[in-house]
Amino acid sequence: MKPVTPDALLAAVVGAAPLPRTELTKKLWVYIKKNGLQDKKVRTNINADDKLKPVFGGKKTVSMFEMTKLVSGHVS
Repeated sequence: MKPVTPDALLAAVVGAAPLPRTELTKKLWVYIKKNGLQDKKVRTNINADDKLKPVFGGKKTVSMFEMTKLVSGHVS
């Protein structure tokens, strides 16, 4: 896979180094699980903390599928 470079907002979560999209997703999930951001009732939703909220376009909660789309806008 071709490496992608996270922008400054996403780099606050996964780091600034270029990495393949698969690794980016893995790092994002490590962060979500470590910080307990997966919704307890609706397991497909992710609750944003202060670092993820700008990545999610200011939204407090997004679905896993929406998260993938929003994260794509923060890589080049």
